[in-house]
Amino acid sequence: MSRPILATIHIPALAHNLQVVAHRLRSGAAGKPARIWAVVKAYGYGHGLEAAVQGFAQADGLALLDLHEALRCRELGWQRPILLLEGFFRSSDLDVMARHGISTVLHSQAQLAMLAAWSGPGSIDAHVMLNSGMHRLGFQPQEFRAAYDQARALQQRGMLGAVGKMTHFARADDDLLVTRDQLACFTRLAADLPGPTSVCNSAAVLDPGLAAAVPGDEQWVRPGICLYGASPYVGRNAESLDLQPAMTLTSELISTHVLPAGQAIGYGHAFRTDRDMRVGIVACGYADGYPRHAITGTPITVAGVHTRVVGRVSMDMLSVDLDSVPAADIGSPVVLWGVGGPSVDEVSWSSSTIANDVLAGLTQRVRRVLG
Repeated sequence: MSRPILATIHIPALAHNLQVVAHRLRSGAAGKPARIWAVVKAYGYGHGLEAAVQGFAQADGLALLDLHEALRCRELGWQRPILLLEGFFRSSDLDVMARHGISTVLHSQAQLAMLAAWSGPGSIDAHVMLNSGMHRLGFQPQEFRAAYDQARALQQRGMLGAVGKMTHFARADDDLLVTRDQLACFTRLAADLPGPTSVCNSAAVLDPGLAAAVPGDEQWVRPGICLYGASPYVGRNAESLDLQPAMTLTSELISTHVLPAGQAIGYGHAFRTDRDMRVGIVACGYADGYPRHAITGTPITVAGVHTRVVGRVSMDMLSVDLDSVPAADIGSPVVLWGVGGPSVDEVSWSSSTIANDVLAGLTQRVRRVLG
């Protein structure tokens, strides 16, 4: 029998969360149409591309990073637009992108130069990225209009199809003043330019006013983490946003024992019992993707009872407090996050990280099933 850890991916929850985003857009976009790029980078945030293609069947497009993953989505039957969020990396990608109808972000002069030298058949849709304050990818404000004009010239020469414009918010999850400054920068430089606009990430989409404030009549939004049933906001849980968990990570107890008061548990002896305590060992560790920095007290559910992780998470195992679960024994079911257990938000907050990190960090050795 295989090791008992399992990730169940809930296709109906993915579809539900997409509909939550669509409803927010309909209610907040002041009548302007808005289309949805469902972001499926990082192997669908750890959920798998097969699940993402099925769960997001009603999305207008998919957005990801890797050309090979884009081709896999085509193999899985996805026929609508696909956007490469970091664009292409070498000129040899361009023929493949044109052949399979894969769009690109343009964020550098190097990409524009590769396009200018390209002589392949067909054309590629593109979004020119403005660095409005994130300071990762994108043209600086003083460079943006010239870069956009270059893209339009390539459009006239037939290398590019539709040409749009985009930016990315740095703090839509926690600072609306910074976000509105970024939006003001984008509006000043791009509002009068033709073509589709793509600005809003998960936090911006779920804010009722931001999508409505984006300039342009053709808007694309790029929700990511919220589609997988996790909150983009620290301290605000997904349930309050009507989001459903799309992954449930389960395992079992593989050992139980009683430790007397004063005994330390695990590597580094990070936790010491203050009383006689019954402890269980769960077949899950950081090599499976469970966060190593989860602290003592991180919520977990054993045999249907909420309890806590104790001590340091090991590569393949973690320890749990069983004093509140007297019926638990070897083979008892454990929910690490998801349906019937703590939310992935709770686990991530207890680990000083975000749900994106936890979900995308689930390793390939964990078997996934669609449910």
